[in-house]
Amino acid sequence: MTTSSSTRIAAVAHRTRAALTRRFLPATSADAGMSTVEYAVGTIAAAAFGAVLYTVVSGDSITDALSGIIEQALNTSV
Repeated sequence: MTTSSSTRIAAVAHRTRAALTRRFLPATSADAGMSTVEYAVGTIAAAAFGAVLYTVVSGDSITDALSGIIEQALNTSV
């Protein structure tokens, strides 16, 4: 490979890298406002999970199962 062809290849590579940087940099750094949306969705999901968990735990079957486990643990002989 001659010096002129390697120089041309380097110039093409440089132009290509610069073009790709110009093309994709705005897409990767333009996330203004995303954190607010992510916090809102996370808060709603946490509240929904809490509501479902409260409904499950406050039901009769869970309290009966927990009482049975505690009674069985207390009545075992060592």
